[in-house]
Amino acid sequence: MAMLAVSKRVKQTKPSYIRNILKVTQQADMLSLAGGLPDAELFPLDILKQAADELAQQPSIFQYGATEGLTALRQWLLEENGAAEEVLITTGSQQALDLIARSYLNPGDKVLCEAPSYLGALQVFDLAEAKIHTVIAEADGPNLAQLEQQLANYKIKLFYTVPDFQNPSGHCWSLSKRKAVASLLAKYKVALIEDAPYRQLRYQGEPLPTVSELSSYAAFHLGSFSKIATPGMRVGYVRAKQALLAALIKVKQASDLHTAQPMQLMLLATVRHPSFAEHLDKLTNTYRTRRDYLAELLQQQLSDELEFNVPQGGMFIWARLPHHNAMSLAEAALKQKVAIVPGDEFWPSNHTPDYQAIRLNFTGLTEPQLEQAVSRLKKALQQCSPIK
Repeated sequence: MAMLAVSKRVKQTKPSYIRNILKVTQQADMLSLAGGLPDAELFPLDILKQAADELAQQPSIFQYGATEGLTALRQWLLEENGAAEEVLITTGSQQALDLIARSYLNPGDKVLCEAPSYLGALQVFDLAEAKIHTVIAEADGPNLAQLEQQLANYKIKLFYTVPDFQNPSGHCWSLSKRKAVASLLAKYKVALIEDAPYRQLRYQGEPLPTVSELSSYAAFHLGSFSKIATPGMRVGYVRAKQALLAALIKVKQASDLHTAQPMQLMLLATVRHPSFAEHLDKLTNTYRTRRDYLAELLQQQLSDELEFNVPQGGMFIWARLPHHNAMSLAEAALKQKVAIVPGDEFWPSNHTPDYQAIRLNFTGLTEPQLEQAVSRLKKALQQCSPIK
């Protein structure tokens, strides 16, 4: 029997390495430094239990709801951010990305991303059949000369970025770069997609204004509760001017009608709970300790093999490999029962990576597990031939 032909856009979208190795990482003896997983042991279970109990008192919450999301949750988000904008609740901030791409991109439209960039965004832009351009991600933000050159020479429609503790590099943009990027985008009339899933996971330094706040042209600000509450709820949001959100609402109506109402209400009860701030403190303190611990282990045991900066926040240490191929190392690491993500995954499929690197997650494992993972990674490095 002839098979149904898959669409071109699906064919040209590469599968997620991370989602694919999730199957492997679920093996009992495997230690994973691969996924951007929060630690399930730190989920605010007492608060969640109380929130779940409250759901039973409100049968109407199990009914269909408004596409825009639960009014009370939207109001809470707008008050929290003091924003003169509107907000749309999405099924995780990943859906917000998909809605923006489907609302605003035609095949062949140009999107600009930092290199390296978040893998899930690259997949979304591939599916939208966009052409992806890149700008070098420096420690304090994108290379401005290169950014202006891209904006001036190509008709870029959207610029996608994660300014706070970028995935995968962990970089946090400086205030001066935030201002410079906002004014360049306004000058060339390019819309901003600012993805901020790690913004509340800051371990040192002062919070900086979002690029969206500084922006005078079209901007979408994407937020997530996956890293601070739980990822399984799949509740995220996108903030933008009402005129920009109208198209997204139309696409969301066709996609999934609305995000699950019981989850929205549970999430609202969770973030409003008097102990949620305490939960957030405990979370950031634990993650800070794990970041420092992993950085110290790498420094002590693998300083000849890896080059990295300690990020001010987020979930990842991004380590360059001066002597090894990242893909080969990732394969050797799996044999040693430790999972890592090769840096190649964070460049668009039609670009060659600028250098070899690996991304290591420090939030999902305890300190004894991190120690074990690093000793396994060390063995993998010893068994992996250096690049000539």
